[in-house]
Amino acid sequence: MSLDPKIKQLREFKEKAKLGGGEERIASQHAKGKLTARERIEILLDEGSFREIDIYVARHAGEFDLNTYHPTGDGVVTGYGTIEQRLVYVFAQDFTVFGGSLSRAHADKIIKLQDLATKNGAPIIGLNDSGGARIQEGVVSLGAYADIFLRNVLSSGVIPQISCILGPCAGGAVYSPAITDFIIMTKETSHMFVTGPEVVRSVTHEEVSMEDLGGAMTHNQVSGVAHFASESEEHALYTTRQLIGFIPSNNMEDAPGVICRDDPLRTESALDTIIPENPNKPYDIHEVITKIVDEGFFLEVQEHYAKNIVVGFARLNGRSVGIVANQPAVLAGVLDINSSAKAARFVRFCDCFNIPLIILEDVPGFLPGVGQEHGGIIRHGAKLLYAFAEATVPKITVITRKAYGGAYDVMSSKHIRGDVNLAWPTAEIAVMGPEGAANILYRKELAAAENPDELRAELVQRYRDTFANPYVAASWGYLDDVIEPSQTRPRLINALEMLKNKRDENPPKKHGNIPL
Repeated sequence: MSLDPKIKQLREFKEKAKLGGGEERIASQHAKGKLTARERIEILLDEGSFREIDIYVARHAGEFDLNTYHPTGDGVVTGYGTIEQRLVYVFAQDFTVFGGSLSRAHADKIIKLQDLATKNGAPIIGLNDSGGARIQEGVVSLGAYADIFLRNVLSSGVIPQISCILGPCAGGAVYSPAITDFIIMTKETSHMFVTGPEVVRSVTHEEVSMEDLGGAMTHNQVSGVAHFASESEEHALYTTRQLIGFIPSNNMEDAPGVICRDDPLRTESALDTIIPENPNKPYDIHEVITKIVDEGFFLEVQEHYAKNIVVGFARLNGRSVGIVANQPAVLAGVLDINSSAKAARFVRFCDCFNIPLIILEDVPGFLPGVGQEHGGIIRHGAKLLYAFAEATVPKITVITRKAYGGAYDVMSSKHIRGDVNLAWPTAEIAVMGPEGAANILYRKELAAAENPDELRAELVQRYRDTFANPYVAASWGYLDDVIEPSQTRPRLINALEMLKNKRDENPPKKHGNIPL
């Protein structure tokens, strides 16, 4: 039986549409080490789950030399599918059609997808590879960008939004990813900047390459704009799948749980000796994290930026948690402008999406210096304080060593609604470090002493024995318990179980005014 002509025509139409800009442009894309829009979607989603929508959409009539070229799809592939059997929406810009540039029709496809994602409570993932606004459409394309931005904002905190930058992303195009929750970039082949190297050269006379101006490592290491740097497009898409596995589909759900194959009662004797005897000697907080969490797996977020604080996702007894940990191995774990902003944004994401927070604290204070003060450390440090105080998800803090000054308050202390606050016996909790305290408290005695260095050492030790320990705080109820480090994993899991039905809320208001 012969195929119905209309069905044959339909199939031919779809096959042609799937070629995007044609075989030649696809070959050019591959030659640059880049995949096509549809190849990316196939890797990202569960096999066979993608359902495309708006494949027939074509650009609207415009000016200049485009009037005779009306490719279907208009430079973006949109639709929905699943990741680990969970619904997600995805759009992939097609660089083989008009360089993936955004037109009114192109934007309308993305907008439709954004609205569907929000109405149905599912994550939206953007695979960005675009030359920017469609110049030939003028202000219409600019208005189209703004329509997308608006939906990014309205969906923020309602559904997870993830941006994979897999090619150029310049000008106004950068602001949509900037509003989304996570940005994943590929090394060498992806770039983000408001103005490119040529404009920078003409305006400021600075010579800079595309990679140095807006490459993956620039935005992961220097600016903090991006959250993950991937070795390849496949790696970026795999990271996206991992990330989706830790977060819920929307703000009304809990993060997906998994079957835990790691003993919830497992203890780690190595933690009992991980803190050096010398309080000024560093250790790597990653070693603490991997010994506590399920199967030692930790998905670090912004691992290359502000390394003095570590944030990311892990699981405890199969339950997704967000981890915020000071890193003694970098700047002694001190809080500064960049680390405060990095951690505050992560805390707020977790609070938006009902992910409990585990805080591992070893902080000597805020970083002093003219540069920090003039750069606004007061304002930026207050962001982290605000984020922890505002968060209503379960918050469990473990003080491993230092907790000095205002930084003690900021790192989810009992005073800003920490639910369970624990400490190791190595914890030092005080207004300031013993050395600084001794110099202030015993200034006159030290000035009059025949051997001030010997007296200072004695006074420092006296202060440390009296105040720099967890028991003073515990006597006030500011700590719920002092625990053996080896018992940390089972204690955290037990606390999470106790807090699983926690209900807390903030006073009714339109929104707070975080010190941005």
